Amino acid sequence: MDYSELRREMVRTQLLPRGITDRRVIDAMLKVPRHLFVGEALRHRAYDDCALPIGEGQTISQPYMVAVMTELLELDGDERVLEIGTGSGYQAAVLAELAREVFTIERIEDIAKRAEALLRDLGYDNVYVFVGDGTKGLPDYAPFDRILITAGTPEIPEVLKKQLNDGGIIVAPVGSKYSQQLFRLIKKGHSFKTEYHTPCVFVPLIGEYGWKE
Repeated sequence: MDYSELRREMVRTQLLPRGITDRRVIDAMLKVPRHLFVGEALRHRAYDDCALPIGEGQTISQPYMVAVMTELLELDGDERVLEIGTGSGYQAAVLAELAREVFTIERIEDIAKRAEALLRDLGYDNVYVFVGDGTKGLPDYAPFDRILITAGTPEIPEVLKKQLNDGGIIVAPVGSKYSQQLFRLIKKGHSFKTEYHTPCVFVPLIGEYGWKE
């Protein structure tokens, strides 16, 4: 299959018509080989307009959702980004194209190891994968310029807000276990400006400050 053509078609039919305009985000979506982040049996569907299963009840997000969340982060190339929920590693790879460093946490060890190995094979040496409870963040490596939560959370944990630099941005799907809305929080001193964006559906964020298993 011509995966590069499928990526171009993905951008042309799924991203541009829905308002993705950041050229750097578009270029990253054109570059990262999404098909390598799904199982071989699903590679023919890797660029479809939907989420796909990656095992252990987890999914790789719909391409548009990856693009819109990334665009909302407003990355200029010098940020340290914390990602909560590594999953397949695809979102981390897109972030790695656009930021200086990406720190990503996955609670399921097998999934984390698989993602880490693939990211290394693809040359993403600015991505650091951790196994643990993502709802707690990585206080030892804080503060971060951006935080991206890639699972549905009932609220944005205060512990993560404390790990964000002043002027930093958090993007997260917030709502119930079954439907959420993308929130963007911009930190200004000790307060946050909150914006509300597209409705979405993500797997639940499991952890001490998220949903319980």
